[in-house]
Amino acid sequence: MMVWTAERIDALTRLWADGYSARQIADKLGGVTRNAVIGKAHRLNLQRGAVKSPPPPEPVIVVPVRIEPPPIDAPEMRSWMCRSPTDDPGKYGLHICGKTCQPGRLYCAEHLTAAYVRRKRTAA
Repeated sequence: MMVWTAERIDALTRLWADGYSARQIADKLGGVTRNAVIGKAHRLNLQRGAVKSPPPPEPVIVVPVRIEPPPIDAPEMRSWMCRSPTDDPGKYGLHICGKTCQPGRLYCAEHLTAAYVRRKRTAA
């Protein structure tokens, strides 16, 4: 059985870092097999070639915060009112359309039409 002395370990470390193969290192050290060189290199956690730089840090993912408008909890708000936002406060003092909604919808006919109108195809 071969004994790994400090000198042989230093030589192994230097030759491994220089990129020599396990067979070449075994020949240079003498009296040791290729598998013994590989086993000792792995037990010493030796790396091949140049020292690897640490991986770049993970990019920080910024999740945009969606700011919801405050819910309309005004006593003047009724379930039949169109909730389409407007720039002016309208006759109820709320910044919504306020017209009568279409059955089962939250918007009046005008705002539903504007939202679902098909754009005409342009000739290419």
